[in-house]
Amino acid sequence: MDLNTITSVVVPRASEALPPWRAGDAWLAGGTWLFSEPQPDASRLIDLTGLGWPAAEVTEAGLTLAATCTIAALDRLDLPPDWSAAPLIGLCCRALLGSFKIWNAATVGGNLCLALPAGPMIALAAALDGTCLVWNADGTCLSLPVLDFVQGPQATVLRPGDLLRSIAMPAAALRRRAAFRRASLSPHGRSGALVIGTRDPGGRFALTVTASVRRPVRLAFLEPPDAETLARALAAIPEGHWYDDVHGTPDWRRHVTRDLAEEIRAELAR
Repeated sequence: MDLNTITSVVVPRASEALPPWRAGDAWLAGGTWLFSEPQPDASRLIDLTGLGWPAAEVTEAGLTLAATCTIAALDRLDLPPDWSAAPLIGLCCRALLGSFKIWNAATVGGNLCLALPAGPMIALAAALDGTCLVWNADGTCLSLPVLDFVQGPQATVLRPGDLLRSIAMPAAALRRRAAFRRASLSPHGRSGALVIGTRDPGGRFALTVTASVRRPVRLAFLEPPDAETLARALAAIPEGHWYDDVHGTPDWRRHVTRDLAEEIRAELAR
């Protein structure tokens, strides 16, 4: 999509060179959504790729992803062998159905900031206790859980001029056992339900529900629950929280989520 309202493109080479935000500005990273439809209110693009942020940092503390890390770069990461939850990364990358062109352009941060319920990077980061670092337009910084960053369909805590800098996932979360389930209405359709379960060495169990709900839902238990307990917890999700669009009705999403969650519970209870 040609953006014929754009009059200038700025490519800062350092954070100090980021221009003051003004009406009509838009951040540009991968641009896979930005250039997919008209942006009549945008007149200037600020290209973040010029900042040269390292795509990923692997340390003893965990994994930190730059907001500009592409899906392809994330999928190629060589991670420590004791990070038993690491296979979730590949599974979530493949839940973003797209060509190699999309994978090499679309970014982790863009997936979070777009905040579509089916966003697989949201599911990955939420399930692994991800924390977002936000650079506020006023020069301050904010760190908050991914579960709080995403507020609803295409809604986040970001205000005009705010910028998502990175997402950090602790090593402790990456060392958990994990199970992944996904369902859609067609073989290559957008996720209608994406559910991830984790269990730590102490037995604590968590279930993260995305795609079928308007924003991520996390259910936590001190130990793997029995089927009835888990079903009650899922039934407590408010009626209006189940998402409704062409990729699935709320009733279907609720039913599929319950089935996928039970599969995960049984797998991680062993």
